[in-house]
Amino acid sequence: MDSERLERQIRFAVEIDKLKSVERRTWLVDRSRREDAAGHSWHLAAMCMLLAEYATEQLDICRAVQMALVHDLVEIDAGDTYVYDTEAAADKPERERRAADRLFSLLPPDQAQQWRSLWEEFEGRQTPEARFVAAVDRLQPILNNYYTGGAAWQEHHIRIDQVLERNRPFAEAVPALWELIQRLLQDAVRQGMLQPGPASDNPPPSGP
Repeated sequence: MDSERLERQIRFAVEIDKLKSVERRTWLVDRSRREDAAGHSWHLAAMCMLLAEYATEQLDICRAVQMALVHDLVEIDAGDTYVYDTEAAADKPERERRAADRLFSLLPPDQAQQWRSLWEEFEGRQTPEARFVAAVDRLQPILNNYYTGGAAWQEHHIRIDQVLERNRPFAEAVPALWELIQRLLQDAVRQGMLQPGPASDNPPPSGP
């Protein structure tokens, strides 16, 4: 047994426990507390398994699930950047790159390469798996917002045009999910969960 390798793996396992303490803006469906980044990553991985049949490209679902579990590890150092906070987003790539440098260097070299490659693949959106995971990653907080009566949307006065603009480039990669997102958002506006945007951005609402 390579004791140094195991020691590095255990050190990394202990380090990533910190993801459980990274708070997101999204509320849990029961509204008992805000979601944490580790819970989000688990939920995303489970949803990727659940919704893989709607992908329009052939997937390596195992790789997609791995990507879902790894994609937010950098938030241990970089924190969660709220998607509608444009000021905080300005230095997000640099903060996350530095976090990746530190975190993945804790691993043995072969695993450091494997885990960083998964993170970079997700960020690049150039493979079917990355595009699919990104699409499901956009759906997950929309579901939480919708089923909490728009809790985080209302806190931050979010409009439907902001949500559509943020999600369209990724969710359109999986048409079935994009259609669902549009229906949910239109119904959220109708029910007062989400603020309406400019008239041209709002098709007539329909039920989810």
